[in-house]
Parts: sequence; C-alpha cells; structure tokens
Amino acid sequence: MSGLTPDDAPRGQGMTYAEYAALPDDGHRYQLVEGELIMTTSPTRWHQVVVAELYAQIREHIRAHELGQAFIAPLDVILDDRVVLQPDLFFVSNQRASILRDANVVGAPDLCVEVLSPGTERLDRLRKLELYARFGVAHYWLVDVAARSIEEYVLRGDVYRVRSVSGNDDSFCPVVFPGFTFCLAPIGLPAA
Repeated sequence: MSGLTPDDAPRGQGMTYAEYAALPDDGHRYQLVEGELIMTTSPTRWHQVVVAELYAQIREHIRAHELGQAFIAPLDVILDDRVVLQPDLFFVSNQRASILRDANVVGAPDLCVEVLSPGTERLDRLRKLELYARFGVAHYWLVDVAARSIEEYVLRGDVYRVRSVSGNDDSFCPVVFPGFTFCLAPIGLPAA
C-alpha cells in the first residue's frame, strides 16, 4: 500500500492494522477506532503537564514495588485488527508483560488513562470507554483538566463501574496501585 495517505483510508469495511501501519508518518497522531481512522489534535500544554506529572509519579511507584511498566503516547495498543488506540498513559503489569512488543502492545493493558481535551472528550468518554471495557482493560481513568477531577472506572464483568471521583484537592487512591496517591492541586491548573 505504498503511497497510501490518511485520505485514502478505506470506507465501509474500515481500515485494518496492516493498512494503518503502512500509512506514512505525516507528523499527526492517529488511532484506529473500529476501522475508522481518527486523527487526534495536538494536546494542550496543561494536558501534557498532567500526563507528565501523573506518569512520573506512577513510574516511581511501580518501580519501587516492581509492578510492571508504564508508557505514554504515542505508542500503539492493538486491541484487534481494527482497534488500535494510543492511551495518553497506560500500565502493563509484570503478569501481562507478554503483550509488550518492541514496536507496540498487542492486547489489553491493566490500566489506560485518558486526559480529556475538548477535541477528544467525546471519543474518550464514550467510544474508548466502551472499547477498553470490551477488550478487557481492567482499570480506566479519565482526567478532566477543566473540571479538575479524576474518574476511576473498574471493569466488572464486561462494563465499567465508577469506583471513585476525586476533585482537585482530593487524594486520588486508585485500587490498581495500593499505597499510591495523587493530587491534581499541586500541578496548579489554571482557573476554569
């Protein structure tokens, strides 16, 4: 498929991972959502600040306890041939390390985290939430920079249940990392 561009993405049946992987690097970030190629706009500065701080603290915790590995986007998480997502941050436990490849991840991470942006909120809250649940991602967090909150979802059966919602000044204590706490307030997010 040399010469293929994002505008050439197949319509109807949807794009496959092989077609997605053959796209030239045009500097944009893409995800494959049930065969639909979706371009994600560049994240805001505050989005990146939150991702960086959360990643640094999670990474320190999982290293100290030898729990696994954390990653940040862009890195493809291949859930099936037509679902390839790039969570803002995700964690793969030692028990699930077999899903890690040199170029990507093939299978469901233990945790996926999305930091909401105006351009991605609907995708993150609806489609990705449903897809992560369908493919067995046990833990999903939504960080809402505008609302200064973190929503923690835990998979029960094949649907997510809200376990906690932490506000700006609250300590966020997720079940996936016993002993870990995080608070948005020290980041100093701008007034809404």
